[in-house]
Amino acid sequence: MKVKSHSTRLKNLTTCAAVCAVTLLAASPAQAQAVYRIVGPDGRVTFSDKPPVAADKVTPVSAGGKSAGGGGAALPFELRQVASKYPVTLYTSSDCAPCGAGRALLSSRGVPFAEKTVSTAEDAQALQRLSGESSLPFLTIGSQQIKGYSDSEWTQFLNAAGYPRASTLPASYRNPAATPLVTVQKAAPVAKPEETQTQPAPAQPGSPPVDTTSNPAGIKF
Repeated sequence: MKVKSHSTRLKNLTTCAAVCAVTLLAASPAQAQAVYRIVGPDGRVTFSDKPPVAADKVTPVSAGGKSAGGGGAALPFELRQVASKYPVTLYTSSDCAPCGAGRALLSSRGVPFAEKTVSTAEDAQALQRLSGESSLPFLTIGSQQIKGYSDSEWTQFLNAAGYPRASTLPASYRNPAATPLVTVQKAAPVAKPEETQTQPAPAQPGSPPVDTTSNPAGIKF
């Protein structure tokens, strides 16, 4: 019986770990597949799950029909494809140094991401339901969840997802502004019933004048 050398076993384990990481990222929901908005030469707009050969007038859209990119400029085509398959969302809070470090890593690498802030009790409850914990930062890449900040771990999963190792974002691109995890909608004010206008009291008939000529004392009966 031949015994595999230590170096051979280590090589096999490393290969398996890389394959497993890619497999986890590939398990995103089917509905996360990119949908492309195509503008034809005649201005007609169509939608397809496959980009045409000329992609200069193609925009990936989310399930709600909105552009998948941020503000300022469109994403490069290859980056749009990755962001459509594995969208990145960063959950942060104020006065959180690791949150700032994670945000800086994503920004320096040119990863388009959405940021959700956790600042209220409702936000904390929603985070608990999402991640099973209340610690921050919390990062999602497609369906993959990463709890806490680790430069090496975040880099590993971003590489496995296919995000460029160096920024390819246009200089004018800006990520969407951070928004609360839970959006509180204020109830519409209840219309008050019209106030009943107070009708003026009818004027009381005046007392007849007293004839002081025949009744000098003004006595009334």
